[in-house]
Amino acid sequence: MTLYADLHRHLGGSVVPRILWRYFHRQNPELAKRFPEYPEFEGFYTRSRKTLDEYLELHTLVESVQTIETLPYFIYRLIRGAHIFENMAYLELRYTPYLRTSEELSQSERIDQMAKIVEIVGKASRVNEYPIVTSQILCMHSRLPYEVNKAIVDLAAGSKEYVCAVDLAGGDAHYAERLDEFVGLYKYARSLGLKTTGHLYETTDGCYPELLPYLMRIGHGIQIPLKHPELLKEVRELGQCLEVCPTTYLKTGTLDDIHQLKVVFDRCFEAGVDIAICTDNAGLHNVRLQFEYENLLTYDIIGFEQLQACQDAAFHHAFAWPHPQRPTSLLTGLLQNGAKQPVGVNNQ
Repeated sequence: MTLYADLHRHLGGSVVPRILWRYFHRQNPELAKRFPEYPEFEGFYTRSRKTLDEYLELHTLVESVQTIETLPYFIYRLIRGAHIFENMAYLELRYTPYLRTSEELSQSERIDQMAKIVEIVGKASRVNEYPIVTSQILCMHSRLPYEVNKAIVDLAAGSKEYVCAVDLAGGDAHYAERLDEFVGLYKYARSLGLKTTGHLYETTDGCYPELLPYLMRIGHGIQIPLKHPELLKEVRELGQCLEVCPTTYLKTGTLDDIHQLKVVFDRCFEAGVDIAICTDNAGLHNVRLQFEYENLLTYDIIGFEQLQACQDAAFHHAFAWPHPQRPTSLLTGLLQNGAKQPVGVNNQ
């Protein structure tokens, strides 16, 4: 059995439509009234949008119901599905903790409440019956004030039991006017020993070379091979990995056709740049990680050897994977060692 890793999955976009719709009808009469029938809701929730900003508005729908009280409910179902249906061995969940705090509180009180959110997500992600190695990536947000984003970095540094890295999200078109601020926050994060990724070079509006030196992985990054291939050498030398999420670019209007990704993979492999294939928002897309693999193979964007390289890269660049090898290699070793034991020997 092959086991997988997903390095880029948003907590807000991870809830599959059926589970979210059932929750509305059990706990939220206002939203249940808005979507009385499931097919109507699925069509609304999973359809493509014209722009990334329009697409990101969907996150607010889920963030509004992912509270201190309800997060365990949603996360349990996420972990169960990832284990049973996706053969997931490793999963990094990313989100902005501030956006799960109570809107009734002041900004300083919401900052204080973020630690509780991280603890709840961390404990809820550890489900004994579904053994998946999980960790959190805390997202700074392009539309949150500096004080909140700095507090998110500080929280990540103080919560390494649950948190493996920081990210920057919220739509890459909105970084420009605060670019120096975000560079400073990434410098600060690295000074605290934090690992880093960031939504960058996802769209043509999100190309900021100033941020590249501070990232250990690049969230999406597809515009580097598409529009700025001269940067691939720097990306390789920095040992960075692109977190490529194929379905996302069709859902956000970033790409018109999935075949456009062939240039991304071909140029990255030629330049020696690693790619990890990810889901991004598995619930919003109503897809699983294996679908992303199969789609890329079906459309001849990659071959099986390239798929294997991407799967290896996912574990190699995983911020909190505790082993030097991917799980398939570990299982093979266990089976080979077991086969060498004489019959009747009890392996302790």
